[in-house]
This record gives sequence, structure tokens and C-alpha cells, in this order.
Amino acid sequence: MAQKIVTIYTDDLTGEETTEAATHTLAVDGVGYEIDLTPDSYDKLLEAIGPFLKAGRRQGRIKGATGARKAKPTSGDDTAKIRAWAKENGYNVNDRGRVPAEIREAYAKAN
Repeated sequence: MAQKIVTIYTDDLTGEETTEAATHTLAVDGVGYEIDLTPDSYDKLLEAIGPFLKAGRRQGRIKGATGARKAKPTSGDDTAKIRAWAKENGYNVNDRGRVPAEIREAYAKAN
């Protein structure tokens, strides 16, 4: 049986489906938030909070607030599952060595 997995990226502000959405992380009163935005929506966010950022004091990076998601470390069993999933879903993955981050991320999103 063939299987096709389709990932649809959506701007959380507008609901628009896009290939350009990126995840952004921000914190207010110690509570972290993630939001997926297109470049236009991200510009609107920066425009809205810009005056507050300029008036505030920068604290440096907040742990986990990079805006980029990193793959979690996996055990050998997990790696075997990821390789099997990747092959079943049309990814080119070696039988040995490191599994590329983009394949790990695709596996994480699908599971």
C-alpha cells in the first residue's frame, strides 16, 4: 500500500496556507508562546511590539526561544524507526550513520 503524507503550513494569524510559514517564539510575563507566521504577518508582529522592545531591557536569549525547532536526541531504536518511516515515505536515507535533521523533523511532525 502506498502512502502519501501532505504537510500544510498555515499562518496562525490569518489562517492562510503557505509554504513560507516559520515558527517564532516569544515570552510575556515568563510564559512562552510559539506562533507560525508568514513573513508579512511577522512584520506586523514586529511593528506592533517594536516600540515596547525599544523601550525594554534585553535579557538575552530565553532557553528554547530560538525560533527554530531542534530534533530531540534519539536512541538507536528510535533511529531505526525513523529510518524505516523515511524509507516508507520516499526519503533517501542511509542504513548507517547520522539521520539528517530534515528527516528527523519530518518524522516528528508526522508522529
